[in-house]
Amino acid sequence: MTISEDVSNMGDLIRFPHRATQRPEVDGTSLPAPGPVEQEHDTTTAGTPGAELAMDTERAPAPLVRRAKQAKAHLAEHGWDYTKTGSRFVARHGFYLLAGTWDTVAGAYKRWTGRDIDERIAAAQAAGEHGVAAQLMSARTENRKLLLDRIRVFGQFLKYTPHAVAGTAALVLGATLIASVVAFFRPEGLSAADVWNGLFTAVEAGLDWTVWAATVGVPALLVAVSAGVVITSYNRRRLQRDVPGYLAPMGEPTGKDVIPDEGAILQALRNLGLPALNKRIKEGWVPRWVEPTTRDGRGWRTQLELPQQVTVEDITDKKTTLAHNLVRKPGEVWPTEPRNKPGVLDLWVADQGVLSGPIDPWPLLEEGTTDFFQGVPVGIDQRGDEILAKLMACNYIIGGTMGSGKSSLVINLLLGAMLDPLVEIDVHVMAYNTDYDALKPRLRKLIKGDEDEDVDTAITALRELRAEVTRRGKKLEDLGGEETKLTREIAAKDPSMRPRLVVFDECQELFEHETYGKEAKELAAKVQKKARKCGIVLVWVTPSPSAASLPRDLAKTASHRVCFAIGDHQGSDAVLGTGKHKQGITATGLVPGEDVGTAMASGFRRDAGLLRCHHVRKDKDTDQHTPVVERALGLRKDTTPAVDQPARVERDLLDDIAATLGDAPAVKARDVVARLRELAPDHRDYRTLTAEGLVERLDAEHDYTVRRKDGYLTVRSDRIQQARAERGGSDDTD
Repeated sequence: MTISEDVSNMGDLIRFPHRATQRPEVDGTSLPAPGPVEQEHDTTTAGTPGAELAMDTERAPAPLVRRAKQAKAHLAEHGWDYTKTGSRFVARHGFYLLAGTWDTVAGAYKRWTGRDIDERIAAAQAAGEHGVAAQLMSARTENRKLLLDRIRVFGQFLKYTPHAVAGTAALVLGATLIASVVAFFRPEGLSAADVWNGLFTAVEAGLDWTVWAATVGVPALLVAVSAGVVITSYNRRRLQRDVPGYLAPMGEPTGKDVIPDEGAILQALRNLGLPALNKRIKEGWVPRWVEPTTRDGRGWRTQLELPQQVTVEDITDKKTTLAHNLVRKPGEVWPTEPRNKPGVLDLWVADQGVLSGPIDPWPLLEEGTTDFFQGVPVGIDQRGDEILAKLMACNYIIGGTMGSGKSSLVINLLLGAMLDPLVEIDVHVMAYNTDYDALKPRLRKLIKGDEDEDVDTAITALRELRAEVTRRGKKLEDLGGEETKLTREIAAKDPSMRPRLVVFDECQELFEHETYGKEAKELAAKVQKKARKCGIVLVWVTPSPSAASLPRDLAKTASHRVCFAIGDHQGSDAVLGTGKHKQGITATGLVPGEDVGTAMASGFRRDAGLLRCHHVRKDKDTDQHTPVVERALGLRKDTTPAVDQPARVERDLLDDIAATLGDAPAVKARDVVARLRELAPDHRDYRTLTAEGLVERLDAEHDYTVRRKDGYLTVRSDRIQQARAERGGSDDTD
């Protein structure tokens, strides 16, 4: 390392104090971190030749001098070749100057000849942007017309040059005539010599100014312009750090930097292996920083306008490589495209390891209550700020691979909701697990299992919710007011209007069921669309989000979408929305087993971002669920019990058939089935009953064999009455 580089390093420490802890590596060995800052000056240089020069009037601070000496000693100890380093330094910066000058000259030549526009036209046509190509062609025509006009003006100037010479001669002749007339009349005190001297003095002064401009002014202007061009050309390559590897600084051979400043970001982008980006860089692309690198929460944010043919999607597809180049894990780097800034790369880079360390405990773990209408705490965002999850007028879709932390978010929602004594909670888990067992004392309902009867219970709950939404809507309409939506005052006065939180975990078992799947999708979409103002919150959880396991209509109407670690962008888009992966809003960069409890989430903030969920533990060693549940039960003691939902009504098949037949002597079996569904639309047996199934049940359960009439299976009223009489049923068909 040369003295000039030492001074440069000391300057960096002064200008960038946050880099004081970063030391370059030499042969894989890091330099020692700076020790404690001492106030007294180092006296080891006393009497050393040149010490007075080193501590001259500007006197660098003693700690910086000591660090420089430590760096020199360490580098010398590891065999650092100062001569080679100095040669590389000179060659590197010479390359910056020559290459930058070539870029400037080449760019000027292309602009003068119109080749830059020709290249842009070719690129637009290759990309299929024919409208842009047409506009560029029009601009090229205008530029050529302007160039021809300038050439024409120069030609006109040359054409009238003889006239200018003749005019000058006439001016001299006129001046001579005036001098002769003045000399002839010879006014008192004035002679012809005086007149000629005055004319010659004026001409001489003009010539002096002309000579000064030609010998001093114009060269000075040319020097200033040349210096500006040289400096601009030099910085053009220096800021990009575009230099061959054999000329790169030996202390930083790969260009990596823990602080993702503009130079480190450009170096990382340059090494992504994107042909379009590399081409633009070689052509002299100068980056425009919409927002320079600034501190943003627990990371750094930068906004960079990308060149043509390079999209944010291209950068997103190379996210793993980009993270590697920035010395980060994939989950610590988030390239996105701002909603109001198309073509701009919004890059957020977390501090190393900040997203994998522990976060603060759940704020309500020891004390506190919640309000359903205000929200509950569930985690922190990428800046470290607490996130409140709204419940009123919201619904949730949560996806991610098994073990990625979905249950942590659901438990945060449930524990927070039960600390509001007005909230009623139902949980349907279409699997056998113990995630919610400790919460059961405060839950209104906890159904577990993946058998058909468990799925049947879930579909029944959806039917009841559909009826509940209708009932609440009518009641809110009767209450009147400008906004017909549930409020805390209404819920406190009327127990039948209590807020409800309903969770369907492993919901793919419901939506992919052979018998109930289609009905479940229709019911779920209808309830979710209408439940917003009624105080009913639906939470759908699945480890395999897709079009089959997560209906499209359901995903489109979700207010909050949370995707934990997932293996493919199709699953990520199924949760976060179609096309979000291309915009950089994706969970594919999260690593299962490592980024547990971390998700990409939308709906919590204005823009989508990272969510790190609080972890409320429940294992054989620690139980943090039970104390919260007990505290929630204590809050319910003084609360008026909620109105229970009506129990399921058992139906009698013969009585219902008799009611549907009425006075008709005989009805086709398929019509009887349709009438049964109209009579009891919420009865699960009738929802799936077919004409053949009805015939089989009547034969097996009531010994009534249905016959055909005119080719159709027909149910006769007299035979139904006979079957009822034989089993002791009533003849009343009401």
